[in-house]
Amino acid sequence: MKETGKIKLGISIGDLNGIGCEVALKTFLDSRMMDFCTPVIFASNKSISQQKVELGLNINFNGVKDASQAVEGKINIVNAWRETPKLEFGQATEEAGKFAIKSLRAAVQALKQNKIDALVTAPINKNNIQAEDFKFPGHTDYLAQELKGESLMFMVANSLRVGLLTDHIAVKDVAEAITPKLVRDKVLTMVNSLKMDFGIRRPKIALLGINPHSGDNGTIGEEDDKILKPTVKELFDQGTLVYGPYSADSFFGSGSHENFDAILAAYHDQGLIPFKTLSFGKGVNYTAGLDKVRTSPDHGTAYEIAGKGEADESSFKEAVFTAIQVLRNRNEYMELNKNPLQKQKTKKAS
Repeated sequence: MKETGKIKLGISIGDLNGIGCEVALKTFLDSRMMDFCTPVIFASNKSISQQKVELGLNINFNGVKDASQAVEGKINIVNAWRETPKLEFGQATEEAGKFAIKSLRAAVQALKQNKIDALVTAPINKNNIQAEDFKFPGHTDYLAQELKGESLMFMVANSLRVGLLTDHIAVKDVAEAITPKLVRDKVLTMVNSLKMDFGIRRPKIALLGINPHSGDNGTIGEEDDKILKPTVKELFDQGTLVYGPYSADSFFGSGSHENFDAILAAYHDQGLIPFKTLSFGKGVNYTAGLDKVRTSPDHGTAYEIAGKGEADESSFKEAVFTAIQVLRNRNEYMELNKNPLQKQKTKKAS
């Protein structure tokens, strides 16, 4: 982030036939949002104009060729394509998938070049984005390839934070995918993110079991006893405050999650079902562990309401605020943890 000026927030537009454009534009209908950041949407003037007319939104924007030309106080549109894709609200078309990828690639390139400070991604359809040169099950996997660091899918809503050991893989592959190394890497990535991105000095983490009742001492599978328990002990002995594995079925219902700064679930639905039940519409998907900040709303394309003007922008707005706050926390953390010798050199130079 630059020393002066507002945070330049990039937005990839997602599936044009879904609600991505709608929630993004509705978020910035509130002009007060411009006090927090300068939005830069990667799409095209024609596509955004088409969405604006179809949705009946009274909103103005500023077209630019490059994110570096974005103007503060305005909604900036980077023209990432010249074509005019066919708009078919509610339909999962190959064309919509192609332009979702174009938007994402343009936004990530700008992020890597520091032309934007952070990225918020609108929802994509995991089926129609697949192509010969783009074979990723979702945003997280693509960002993990393009950006530096160890990625962690981290769902956040105020003090509720749920990360995943495994994310977009089939349930039948979960147990085999979970290794001591994976557990160590994900726990330490979560710890570092909680410190750097959320300002928690001594994070306390709960790990959920793989099997029902965490295996019942091997009666219902041995993975919890052979993989999770020894790895948790190893990490704890090294000074990491990680506990478990806990039986997932009663963990959230009993309120146990309130005793921890974050929870690490074994697989996608084990973590996201309780998370979305407790926070739907206010939750944010944050890709932790990377050298750049990326967030997204906690919902999908919502084809069933696309084009009707009914989409609620609350989660997208939360994604914007989370990206801004994480970036500020991270910058503050980096400043406070600079090399002492470097600080001395800076003082002498001044």
